[in-house]
Amino acid sequence: MTAKVLMYSTAVCPYCVRAEQLLNSKGVTGIEKVRVDLDPSRREEMMQKTGRRSVPQIYIGETHVGGCDELYALDRAGKLEPLLRGE
Repeated sequence: MTAKVLMYSTAVCPYCVRAEQLLNSKGVTGIEKVRVDLDPSRREEMMQKTGRRSVPQIYIGETHVGGCDELYALDRAGKLEPLLRGE
């Protein structure tokens, strides 16, 4: 898998953990995690980029996937692995 994965998250977010588990199961090892609970300016950045307040907010490459539910929906539709490969 070659695409860069960025995930806005917090320390106590079960959806962030589930999203990371799915990504790990697909071979993603280097998730860039941005802890918005530790840095309010990063939460503001996330809200500006995504228009959303909730975590996780996941980017694969330049594509905003959304949250955990959207990530799992992509996987069910067979579109997650091609996105992770940069296709």
